[in-house]
Amino acid sequence: WGILFSHPRDFTPVCTTELGRAARLAPEFSKRNVKMIALSIDSVQDHLSWCKLKLKASVGAVGRFPHSKGHRRSTCRLGSACVTSQSGGVLKFRAGVGKVFSIFMEHPTKSRVFIFGPDKKLKLSILYPATTGRNFDEILRVVDSLQLTAYKKVATPVDWKPGDSVMVVPTLPDEEAKQLFPKGVFTKELPSGKKYLRYTPQP
Repeated sequence: WGILFSHPRDFTPVCTTELGRAARLAPEFSKRNVKMIALSIDSVQDHLSWCKLKLKASVGAVGRFPHSKGHRRSTCRLGSACVTSQSGGVLKFRAGVGKVFSIFMEHPTKSRVFIFGPDKKLKLSILYPATTGRNFDEILRVVDSLQLTAYKKVATPVDWKPGDSVMVVPTLPDEEAKQLFPKGVFTKELPSGKKYLRYTPQP
């Protein structure tokens, strides 16, 4: 799994707090096998200065994930859409990244989040105005949902958090659902009498 965070420019106040938060949450993303990279239009030298000085001074955290534009710890090649992380791991997003960079250049003053799955496909994109900081608790929650629903025949309802009950996908017949979810399938009663809201404990 991989996440691209786009930023309008280096040394912007809101993005500085975001990168500090991302750096502190790096262990949580690592637990989920998610690699992160930050993307902006500025120079490598600006990236280095921002990470080493501004982040540490303002939020007490030094960036632990790569920025775009190549230096010895991170490279980005648009032709092959390959990003190499600090640890030497490689994120290969293939054609999907070309589209991402096009979107980024169309909205250079906005902040975006792109989440890619192991199948190299874009799973989620969120656009934020530059004046609104991204909610990294929500980004982690979305990653948990994407990973759970990628491997189980479930969906996550409104305000779902890890450990909450999940919904059985509508395409799964009742008998098969009972076999797949031995903890039980519970149907919510609706005024219409329809029984499509089926819940089960998180598998």
